Amino acid sequence: MPPPPVTLQRADHDDPRVVAAVRRYVGELDARFPGGFAVTEADLVDPGGHYLLALRPGTDPGTDHGADGAVDAVGVGGVRALPSTDDVPTAEVKRMWVDPSARGSGLGRLLLGALEDLARELGHRRVLLDTHLTLGEALALYDRAGYDRVERYNDNPYAQAFFAKRLD
Repeated sequence: MPPPPVTLQRADHDDPRVVAAVRRYVGELDARFPGGFAVTEADLVDPGGHYLLALRPGTDPGTDHGADGAVDAVGVGGVRALPSTDDVPTAEVKRMWVDPSARGSGLGRLLLGALEDLARELGHRRVLLDTHLTLGEALALYDRAGYDRVERYNDNPYAQAFFAKRLD
């Protein structure tokens, strides 16, 4: 049987579902990265960021929101404004994550496209993002979605690959 449908919903940075999904993302990275992945509680989500949640009807009482008609966050991602050095309004995709139970369903591409649309809606004409080389599925997604590899644009100590995409 196919998984239940997923809906995307905008949410504030301090929405408990956003925070819980980002914590799951951080936990997964901590397990996958050689040497782990650590962020402070203050750096978990960006107060100036705009977030999307991927939600599906709840099926597991052990998830963040349980069953009985509740919804489970199976994905999250945010965009935040970056200073531009070339007069192109630029956003950065941050904390994009899809739960392992939803991978392979096209949700990553759907979420990335929706984050690009959100960046456009906010007036940005380019998006940047970074990732770790351990995340082969993310690297493949960004390549398939038309992102170009670029030089390092930030000081994120965990980032090893950098991407950009024009939105116009």
